[in-house]
Amino acid sequence: MPATSVKIGGASGYWGDAAFATPQLLKAGAVDYLVYDYLAEITMSILARARAKDPDQGYAVDFVTAVLRPNIKQIAAQGIKVVANAGGVNPHACAAAARKVIAEAGVDLKVGVVTGDDLIGQKDAFSQGAVTEMFSGEEFPDPAKIASMNAYLGGFPIAEALSRGADIVITGRCVDSAVTLGVCIHEFGWTVDDWDELAGGSLAGHILECGPQTTGGNFTDWRDVGEPIDSIGYPIAEVTRDGAFTCTKPEGTGGLVSVGTVAEQMVYEIGDPQAYILPDVTCDFSTATITQEGANKVRVAGATGHPASNTYKVCSTYGDGFRGGHMVSFYGFEAEEKARVFADAIFVRARNMLRYMNLGDFTETSVEILGAESQFGAARQIEDPREVVVKFAAKHPDAKGIGVLLKEMNGMGLATPPGLSIFAGARPKPSPVLRLFSFLYPKDQVPIIVDVEGEAQTHSAASGQASSPAIERPAAPDAVSPQDGWREVPLIELAWGRSGDKGNKANIGIIARKPEYLPYIWAALTEESVADYFAHFLEGDVQRFLLPGTDAINFLLDEVLGGGGIASLRNDAQGKGYAQLLLSHPIPIPADLM
Repeated sequence: MPATSVKIGGASGYWGDAAFATPQLLKAGAVDYLVYDYLAEITMSILARARAKDPDQGYAVDFVTAVLRPNIKQIAAQGIKVVANAGGVNPHACAAAARKVIAEAGVDLKVGVVTGDDLIGQKDAFSQGAVTEMFSGEEFPDPAKIASMNAYLGGFPIAEALSRGADIVITGRCVDSAVTLGVCIHEFGWTVDDWDELAGGSLAGHILECGPQTTGGNFTDWRDVGEPIDSIGYPIAEVTRDGAFTCTKPEGTGGLVSVGTVAEQMVYEIGDPQAYILPDVTCDFSTATITQEGANKVRVAGATGHPASNTYKVCSTYGDGFRGGHMVSFYGFEAEEKARVFADAIFVRARNMLRYMNLGDFTETSVEILGAESQFGAARQIEDPREVVVKFAAKHPDAKGIGVLLKEMNGMGLATPPGLSIFAGARPKPSPVLRLFSFLYPKDQVPIIVDVEGEAQTHSAASGQASSPAIERPAAPDAVSPQDGWREVPLIELAWGRSGDKGNKANIGIIARKPEYLPYIWAALTEESVADYFAHFLEGDVQRFLLPGTDAINFLLDEVLGGGGIASLRNDAQGKGYAQLLLSHPIPIPADLM
C-alpha cells in the first residue's frame, strides 16, 4: 500500500555544505529520508580531474567522511534511508567507500548505485558534428579538452533502487531535485503519467535542494531571520500523495520558514516557470501557492505538470585557457582613482612583458572597483569613497601569461599610489578556464544501470514526448500608470528577491509582499527597464514571466555573466547579488498604497 505522506530532510545544498546538517536532522528524529545534493557543473570537472589522478577518486568524499562515518549507526537505528548524488563521476567508488563504513560500523544496510549519466567515453563521436550547443549553436569543442560530460538523470532510477531494497542510494549526475522526487515516486507509486504529482514532488525537491536557502539563508529580510544563524535549521518537507507538501525545520534551530523564504527559493534559478523542464516532467510552477500555516510551517500546493521530453540535457565542461587575478584595497583620499591608476599600470606592465616573452595578449581582462559602485554604471551612488577594493583579472591561452600578470602585480607594490593594502598569503596562481557546453541527447541513447549490492539491472526509462507542450500565458496584472500625487519607493519595500545563474544566464525572481503590490511592480519592472538596469553587464535579451499563484515575477537575463561560473572574470560570476541590485529599482505607487 503506497504511503500517504513522507518526511524528507534536505541535508546538503552543495559540495562543502555544513557537516552539522546531518546530526541536526537526526537529532530532530523527524524524517524518513535524508537527501543530499552535491553536484554542479564546476564540481563535475573538479571530480573528473580527481579521477584522472586516482581511479578510486572522483566522488564527493565528504559524503563518506562527514556524513556516513560519524552518523551511520544513528541512521541505521532510526531506519532512515539516504539518497545522494555524491557519486560524481565515480559512483561505484563512492559506494565501495560507503560499504566499508557500513561494515566497520557493523550495521546491516544495502547500497544501491545509479549509473549511465557519464558519457565521457562518447566524446569523440559527438565531435563529428552530431550535436551543437543548445543555447549558442556552437560546434562541439575539441574532444581532447573535454573534462566531464554527464546527462542529467531523473528520479525513476532512484525509485527503482529503493524499491529493490537499497537503504542508501548513490547516483552520479542527476537533476538536483531528483534525489527528492525519487523518494516520492517510490513511496507513492507515481507513474510517468502522474504529471501534476511529479511536478509537486519536483518542487519539493527544488525547495530542499539548496538547504538553508529555504530556512532564511540569503533571505531579503535577513534581519527577520533572527539569531543564531550559526545553527540555522535545515529544511524538512512532508510530502503527501497528491504532490503538495509542508515545509518546516527542526525545533530549536535558528532560521525562519515563511512564505517569503520559501517563495524566494521557489523562483531561484528556474528560467521559464511554466516550462521548467526536468527529465521526468515539465513543471509549471506559476500555478503553485504558498501559505503560512503556523510558526516555521509553510504549505506549498498546486504545481502542475506536463509530459517530459524525450531528451536528456547533457552538460560538458572543457578547458579554454587560463585565468587569474587578485584583489587589493586602497583607502584614504581619492581611493577610487588610485585603484584605477594601479590596475591600469599592472596591465601596461604585463602586456609589455608578454610582448617581450612573445606570449601574445590577454584574451579578456576585467577591472572592478568594489565599494565605489563604478561597475554599476548609471546605478552609481557613491562619490569619492575613502575605501575601495580593486579586483583585476585576465584570461590567457597560456598559464605563463597569467603568471606574468600576477608577477607584475607584485612588482607594483613599491611604485603604487599611496593607500595600498593587501591581506593575503602567497601570490595567486593561474587556474584553468572551464567552459560549459550543453546539448540535448535522446533518452533511448543513454543506458541507465541500477545496481543494488552487485545485482545490476538495466533501467527502462520512459522516452517522453518529442514536442514541448503549448504554453498558455497568464493574463497580466491590471494596468496602472503613475498619477499626480504618487510617490516612488524602492522595490525592496514592496517585494522580496532572489537571483542565481544558469550558465551565462541570470535569473531574478521578484515576489510581491502583498497581492495588491503586484500591478505596480509589473508596470515598473518591464523587460526594457530591467535591461537598462543591468546594461553594464547585459549582452543578450531579457524575458519576463508571471507566476500568479505567488504574485511573483521571474526575469531571465541572457549573456549577462561574462561566460558564467569559472569561465567568468566577474566578481559575481553567478549573479547571486543581482536581485539585491534590482531591489533598489524605484517603483511609482499611490501615496496611500502602503
